Amino acid sequence: MIYTITFNPALDYVVKVDHFTLGSVNRTESETIYSGGKGLNVSAILETLGYENTALGFIAGFTGQEIEKRVHEMGFQSDFIHVEKGCSRINVKLKSEKETEINGIGPMINDSHVEQLFAKLTGLCNGDVLVLSGSIPKSVDDDIYERIMEFLDGRGVRIVVDATKDLLLNVLKYHPFLIKPNSHELGDMFGVTLKDPEDIIHYGKLLQQKGAQNVLISRAGDGAILITEEDEVIQSGVPSGVVINSVGAGDSMVAGFIAGYLENGNYKHALRLGSAAGSASAFSEGLADKKDIIKMYEGLKKEGY
Repeated sequence: MIYTITFNPALDYVVKVDHFTLGSVNRTESETIYSGGKGLNVSAILETLGYENTALGFIAGFTGQEIEKRVHEMGFQSDFIHVEKGCSRINVKLKSEKETEINGIGPMINDSHVEQLFAKLTGLCNGDVLVLSGSIPKSVDDDIYERIMEFLDGRGVRIVVDATKDLLLNVLKYHPFLIKPNSHELGDMFGVTLKDPEDIIHYGKLLQQKGAQNVLISRAGDGAILITEEDEVIQSGVPSGVVINSVGAGDSMVAGFIAGYLENGNYKHALRLGSAAGSASAFSEGLADKKDIIKMYEGLKKEGY
């Protein structure tokens, strides 16, 4: 079974405004509401690609109920922990000449809620996949990823981590199956600016030396680089298309990679499907559907990636 954890899921309220003006009344051209959160995005794409999975995390209040409802409508399972105090976030994403985001805080998660999460993780065993992605709410200790990986250490669970800087660096000692920084995040970890593929590969391999099994570095319009546990470097380009919405593209890449790897254990296939899923979501208003992902996959294959 595949599990994802979203510590702070949200309702993403996406609005488009023509010529947004600060300090004035602005009227929207369009409004859309999505269930947001990196883990939920991964779960949605996995479901789209035909992989059963369960979303874990914390929800609260009427917004939490709506998130749970929308998750069920998207077709994948959830086993959320219901928090008594506060409400799940509403994140406002304003699209005008520039994109602006206002993200909420989320509910108050206490120690007993965290204990409930660990109780749910007790059943994970050899062959299962767990995806840890996104930031940690202020009410949760920032070593929670480390604690989870220590708890599951030695059970044969493949753990995928998509997080930034210290949150990622601190878990490498537990040998995650896959980590997915983007090139900017990779450079930030080492205090350098990365432009050339050779430099990206060099620093990606440093993350392997620290414990990561496979390192997938996304490069936006320049494609992606995968450094496998077999020390093979595989590069992928991106299909042609217009970027409409970058939200969820990285999560889609993670989901596509997992699906591709579980299909046949081939890393090149996994990278191609991950790149296809990420691009398809970037070229869509929301998360991609299977038809578009397969179309992007075939395009990459035709181009030799």
